[in-house]
Amino acid sequence: MMEHIATTPFGGGRMSARLFVRQREAAERQEKLRAGEGGNDSGRADKWQLMRALTEARQAYGIGDRTISVLEALISFTTARELDGTVPIIVFPSNRELSVRARGMAPATIRRHLAALVEAGMIFRRDSANGKRYCRRDEKGVLEDAFGFDLAPLALRAGEIFEAAEAARAEDRAIRALRSEVTLHQRDIAKIIACALEEGRAGDWLDLSERLTALVFGLGRRTSPDILAARRDDLQHLRTEVENAYLSSLSEQEMSGNDLHTEHHIQNSKSDLTFEINGRETNTGEAAHAEGRAPEQKVAVSLDRLMRICPEIADYAKGGVRSWADLLAAAELARSMLGISPDAWRKAKAAMGNQAAAVVIAILLERGETIRSPGGYLRNLTEKAGRSAFSIYPMLQALERAQG
Repeated sequence: MMEHIATTPFGGGRMSARLFVRQREAAERQEKLRAGEGGNDSGRADKWQLMRALTEARQAYGIGDRTISVLEALISFTTARELDGTVPIIVFPSNRELSVRARGMAPATIRRHLAALVEAGMIFRRDSANGKRYCRRDEKGVLEDAFGFDLAPLALRAGEIFEAAEAARAEDRAIRALRSEVTLHQRDIAKIIACALEEGRAGDWLDLSERLTALVFGLGRRTSPDILAARRDDLQHLRTEVENAYLSSLSEQEMSGNDLHTEHHIQNSKSDLTFEINGRETNTGEAAHAEGRAPEQKVAVSLDRLMRICPEIADYAKGGVRSWADLLAAAELARSMLGISPDAWRKAKAAMGNQAAAVVIAILLERGETIRSPGGYLRNLTEKAGRSAFSIYPMLQALERAQG
């Protein structure tokens, strides 16, 4: 091991207290690691895995992609795949060779990024007396001394960098999910409003459209998570208002979901169906609460429009589809014909709601030739519904466009 390593920068470079402390801490840690006192921390890491992790976590360290490129060029001068931070890892490329491996980057630009790497604590400068980068070997060719850039600080921070990369990935997943929610709410609201205007429904749809435009104005790739979350919440409220407005515009026939076509028609003043749970009569809303699930949610699409888009489901209803209850009964039969298991069907209804699940079955019938595994397709949609990342409206819209 080299006993004497220059720590102060050559020429006009200034020595700072922070740099001195970093070098001292690194030297002390190297001594502990060599003495076997590092615990689970070995001070070693695969250099390319470490570079990938640092690329993902670069914002946490205040370095950019071009600075990462310079560091990658420096690492390419090491022969071993693993960086061993227990000893100095000094590379000493010429300016010309470093520029070549940095994809032709100008020397002045390279110097700026090298300074950024030193500032971020990823490398140390080990300058010679004249500022040249070189190594000195004994008569047997064994390395005695080297001057250039020390990569040991990067290896010593491997554990920290991997944790920062994992945190960056988790944050990225959360932001992507948030953007997806915003996009789905925006799309569904816009299509429900468009549908209402197309069908001439009563309601202040133009005002709702203007409010939607105001909520999505200015959203882009650089929008902060806080703003996205606030817009997501506002869009959820607006979506509820739009869906309620659409449902309110439907006729009693279109809204009917409780019609029972039996020999004896029984009228009930309650809006929910009644049945027995544990020996006592209760309604569907109370049952949903008792079972720990939300009451049935109606979809904001008229039955007439649905049947125009998905007419094949009517073949599975004895007397045709005249109500949502007819549609649910037809979907129950059609799902078995599609090879969808009872378990998959039960989970789909629990995640989406009965009406939305029935609409999906109707869509699957229309797209039968293009979907190889209806059961797998439904399970995928069920999983999305569980993450609030599912909507029937884009599916209906796409099917409607495909039909011309």
